[in-house]
This record gives sequence, C-alpha cells and structure tokens, in this order.
Amino acid sequence: MLFGRDIGIDLGTATVLVCLRHKGVVTREPSVVAMDRNTGRLLTVGAAAQRMLGRTPGNIAAIHPMHDGVISDYDMTQRLLKELIRKVSSFSLLKPRIVVSVPSGITEVEERAVIEAGLQAGARKVYLVEEPVVAAIGAGLDIAKPEGHFVVDIGAGTTDAAVISLSGVVQTASIKVAGDTFNSAIIKYIRRHHNVLIGDATAEELKRTIGCVFPRPETSFLEVKGRCLMTGLPRLVTISSSDMIEAFDETSQRILDAIHAVLEETPPELVGDISENGIVLTGGGSLLYGFDKLVENSTGIRTRVADDAELCVAYGITKSLEWVNDMQDGTLNLFRRRQLMQQ
Repeated sequence: MLFGRDIGIDLGTATVLVCLRHKGVVTREPSVVAMDRNTGRLLTVGAAAQRMLGRTPGNIAAIHPMHDGVISDYDMTQRLLKELIRKVSSFSLLKPRIVVSVPSGITEVEERAVIEAGLQAGARKVYLVEEPVVAAIGAGLDIAKPEGHFVVDIGAGTTDAAVISLSGVVQTASIKVAGDTFNSAIIKYIRRHHNVLIGDATAEELKRTIGCVFPRPETSFLEVKGRCLMTGLPRLVTISSSDMIEAFDETSQRILDAIHAVLEETPPELVGDISENGIVLTGGGSLLYGFDKLVENSTGIRTRVADDAELCVAYGITKSLEWVNDMQDGTLNLFRRRQLMQQ
C-alpha cells in the first residue's frame, strides 16, 4: 500500500475498534496500555495489556487512558492510537486520514485532545463524528430524510440519547452513565448486602450472564467468589437475576431520565415520527437483558435493540469513510453529504 488509507476509529472507554473502507472492522482491542514506570517505555497495548491489569509489579503500570468516553491520559491515548494506526498502515508512504467517533456531549477541550492525540499518533488529518449519528447509520436507519429517529447508544463510559433528522442531531443528552456504571453498581450491591468484595472482571461476568434490568421469565443464579470484608478470606456468594434488577435500579433510572429529557425538548412533529419509527438501542450496554422492554414500558414507544448493537458505531464509521473528502477536519461532522446526494 503506497498511499495513505483512510481509517475509522471507535475510541471507546473499554474497547477501541479500527475500521477500513470496504473492509469494516480490522482491529478490535481493549483500551488498555502497559508501560514501564521507570523508563516510560511502552510495553504493550490492547488484550496483552489488559491481562496485566491487577497483576503487574510496581515498575509496570497497566492504564485505561479513556474514562467516561473521553481522554483521561493524553500521552497514553496518543501511544495507543499510534500503535493501532501502525498495525493497519505499516506499508503506507503517506500518513492516513482518520475519522474518530466521540460522545455528543464532548467539550471543546476534550474535542481538541482527541484531535491532537490523533495528529501526534501519525494522522494526516483528523475528523470527528458524533457517536449517535454513526450509530444510527450503522443500525441501518435512513437519517437523511426530514423525519425523526431516536437512537440511544449505551457504551462503556457514556450513554448518548439523540433525536436525529436530516443527518444531524436535533436534540441530545450525553451522560457519563453506561456499562462501567453497571459494573460498579454490582460491586457496591454485593459489598453492601453480602460484605464481600469482588473485582471488575467478576462484575462483568455477572452482568453478561445473569444481568438484567427487567424480570427474566425464570430467575437465574450465579455463584461468585470474592473476599470477605469481615475475615479477609475467600468466600462464595450466590447472586440472582432479581438481585441484578435491584442493583441496577438507580443506574437504569438515570438513563431513562436522559431519554425522557430528550423527548421533552424534541419538537412535537419529530416526536410523532419517533412514535411511528420507534426507539433504537445500540452499544454494548443495550445488550443487558430487558433494556428494550424497560425503555418501552417507560416511554410507551416501541423500542428495539439494533442488530449487532455492539458494532453499530464501527459500522457507521466505516460507512462515513465514503464521505471523508467532504468532511471538515477538526470539527464535528454530521454527514450532510448524504442529504446533498439525495437532492
């Protein structure tokens, strides 16, 4: 490959996905970087670094450079991006252009940090796109028409609820409540009710296996091991899916409140469209059992989880690479290109 290719990056709190035009997702790695504290040398990134979390000696640090959907460690994010860009463009003579998805509530300072990290990592130009927009495109919605679509993207660090029309965001709410918050809720619940401390990996396993925000047809149980806070010794506790509903109650309500807030501010004509088109859930957090039923019960609007919900943002970014020549670098791009093509 002699010329720089265009690269799409879903820079998530938990996972980074790298996409190429016509190929889709080519790299998927945990958002973790391992470095030597003494020398500052980068040791490894992604899955290899994730395996070091909680298991490293004092001179090695395994770091999550992304927190709540935005950069918390600029230097480590830049190194992570550089390594991932190198993997997919190692034979290019020209630096690539990259398209990066960001939460709809990103501030100018956070926006600039993403742009600078991308440029320092080796990009020729950096374009930013809003996650709800690319999630809608990845879910197969035709957002170019003058009608309202409601997308709720529940990632690991942020939840973005947005009404989209004419390829742009009409009304949005972005909250730092998402998949990681559910994990924290599990840890707090088991600590409070059982006096047992569990780790993030155990919380994630509970969430994926028996986690739910709406009653299951049959109650499920899972036995997990943690450290007893009374004795300091290992202890087994049995957790039920009903416990999960109770543990998730506050977090779920905060997401429902954000959805209601967006609906209350949306123009009546678009609310009518949403009532007809329904609400679409994307992102890994939407796979939590019963989320669609919970939202539908709360809003009275038909709700569904998109196909391949966890990859909708990545699919949308891949599609957006077709319009990169019409984007403005360093600013949020709302894909007016599609609208212009249909005129």
